[in-house]
Order: sequence, then C-alpha cells, then structure tokens
Amino acid sequence: MFTRAILASAGILAATLASAQENVPFALDWKFEGPAAPYFAAIDNGHFADAGLAVEVAAGQGSLDAIPKVATGAFPVGFADINSLIKFLDQNPGAPVIAVMMVYDKPPFAIVGRKSLGIEVPKDLEGKVLGAPPPDGAWAQFPAFATANDLDVSAITIEPVGFPTREPMLAQGEVDAVTGFSFSSYLNLVRLGVPEDDISTILMADYGLELYGNAIIANTDWATANPDTLKAFLAAVADGWVDAIADPEGAVASLIERNPAADAALETRRLQLAIEANVATDAVMASGMGLVDPTRMARALEQLAETYEFQTPPDASLYFTDAYLPGGGFALK
Repeated sequence: MFTRAILASAGILAATLASAQENVPFALDWKFEGPAAPYFAAIDNGHFADAGLAVEVAAGQGSLDAIPKVATGAFPVGFADINSLIKFLDQNPGAPVIAVMMVYDKPPFAIVGRKSLGIEVPKDLEGKVLGAPPPDGAWAQFPAFATANDLDVSAITIEPVGFPTREPMLAQGEVDAVTGFSFSSYLNLVRLGVPEDDISTILMADYGLELYGNAIIANTDWATANPDTLKAFLAAVADGWVDAIADPEGAVASLIERNPAADAALETRRLQLAIEANVATDAVMASGMGLVDPTRMARALEQLAETYEFQTPPDASLYFTDAYLPGGGFALK
C-alpha cells in the first residue's frame, strides 16, 4: 500500500508539473530535416521544460505556409524566411506577425554548379546554362545577385526546370548550374553520385547579397500578452542550437525520433552545412545570435526592392524587433 501511495503521489506530481507548463505550438516552414533538429534537441534536452514550456513542433510546406499560420494566431510562433515575411506584411498591412529572432544570418540562397562544367565563381555563369525552378526562392533573388556581381544576364541561358529534375539535370550535365538552397542542392547532388570536390556552392550572401534568411516569427498580439513566455521560448531555442552545434549527431537523433524514415547521416550533414554556412557565421559568433544589423537590413531592403515592388515604403521596424532578445543576442560558444 505504501508503494502504491508513493507511485500515486509521483503520478499526481508529474501531472501537476505537466499542467503547469504553458503550451506553445511552433510552426516550422518545412519538413523534419537536419536544420530542424535543434528544436527537437531543445525539447529532449529539457530546455523548454526548464522554461516552463511544453512545445509541439509542426512541419510545414514553406514560409508562405508558416507565416499565415502565425499571423492568424493558429500558432503563436513559427519559423520562416524574413524576406517572405516582408512581402507578406507589405501585402497585408497591419497583420499581427513579426520576426523576433534571426536564425539564418546568411540565407541559403545559392548557385550550385560543377567545377568540371566551368562553374566556380559568379562570372563563370556567363556563357553557361543556369537551371532555375520559377518558384524557387534563390531564383527570386537572382536579379539582385546579378547586379551585385555585374553579370551580363543576356549572356546566361536560363533553363526553367522543375524541383524534382533540378539536381538530376545538373548531375547529367544538361545544365551547368542551378539555383537552390545551398545545403539541399549540395546533398542532392552527392546522393546522385556527383563527387563532392566537383561541386561548387556559390552562396549569394558571400557575393554581395545583403539579405537575411530564416527567423523565428511571432504573433504580435500573443507576444504583447505573453512577453516573458516568448523570451523564455527564444532562450530555449538558442540553447537547442548550442547543443546542435556541439553535438550535431545527438541533435539529429532527436529528429529521427520524430521522423524515423529520415537518413541520420544525411540529415546530420545537412545540419552541419546549415550551421557552417547560415547560422554560426563569423558575425554571429562575434556578436551573438538573433540580432540584425540596422545598416545591413537597410541595404537588404534596397536589394529586395530590386526584385519586388513595395506597395508602401519599407520600414524595418515592421518586420523585425529585438524587444524579446537579451542585449547582445545569444552566445553560441
């Protein structure tokens, strides 16, 4: 009877603690792949629980899927491309959604080519065939990239391709390069048998593109009513990224628990590529994670205006706030 009483008391305590945790649904922009692992690590390593939060992560179908989910209040927080958010807010003035923590200091927009086909730097694209899916996010930024690198676009043959055929066409030499996300196109080529030393990844952010990438976004009505909850959520997210940087395989193990069909080695590599190129940049390691530089953001908006016609003059304060971040952002080391 004593043992049963102890077990019953433990069960009541567990239930009480669980009920005391605040539920915070979190909408991803994409599937459960490597770059999503830090959020699951934050769950499994207790960072959210320590903050009094019960977080459930939902997969998405792109930034244009995640942003409305948060803007309508279906999810209090999400993960989305800030450039897509800027356009959304321009088209939906006053929508209650804003970026609150930058995660991809450099967006993964890239030109991915093959050295054996003569592609190593932007100028190499002239006289070559570039495969580009019309809805591709990287392709949308190509005009600004071309301007920044003084490319003669008329000398580049643009071949519209589908997402499923993009990397296979490059692997077969039907195009010389493609637009895409750096870590995804790279790994797709590796899976198709292209030697890694033959793959060239031209990250647009390393060649004049000032745009930022994906950020944590929040419903502004919810954030105003729950500022401490949001601050705790962001701190736990940062801890999850610290864990993933220190132990990518461990973070991916948490991911695999939610997506058993995924290839652990592949997703670990995808996560590592995202960390190296997009998250733990020199600027972030020196100045902290989560913040944006106002001068760079102003230039980013100017570049975005090269490919998008704003309905109203852009205002950075409508798209990003650091009000829920610690001074200096989050240290990743």
